[in-house]
Amino acid sequence: QVQLVESGGGLVQAGGSLKLSCVVSGDTFSMYTMGWFRQAPGEEREFVASIGRSGSGAYYANSVKGRFTISRDNAKNTVYLQMNRLKPEDTAVYSCAAERRSVLTTTPPFWGQGTQVTVSS
Repeated sequence: QVQLVESGGGLVQAGGSLKLSCVVSGDTFSMYTMGWFRQAPGEEREFVASIGRSGSGAYYANSVKGRFTISRDNAKNTVYLQMNRLKPEDTAVYSCAAERRSVLTTTPPFWGQGTQVTVSS
C-alpha cells in the first residue's frame, strides 16, 4: 500500500517562506507523478503544482506561479514544495498526491494526510 506523509507546515508571516516535504513509501517512487493540492476552510480542494516522474514537466496553478517551486528527489522518495512570498490567501491544508502514470489527473488515488499552512498578515 502506498503511503504519503507530509511535513513542514506551520505559521509564517506574509512574505515569508516554507518548504513542505512528502515522503512516499510502499512502491517505486519514480513510477509516480506527484502533486500538491490545498484546501482552505469552506473552499474546494484546488490543484497547486505537479511534477513528472523524472523531475521534469512541472506545472503550477496561476495563483502560485513564480512563488512556489515543486521538486523531487527520487533517491529519497520525496517530493518538495518550496513556497516563497507567501500571502494570507495561501492559508490552507496542503496535501501531496501520487498517481502511477505519466500525468496527474484531478483524482489521484493516493493522498497524504495533509499539513496546515497558515500565513498571517
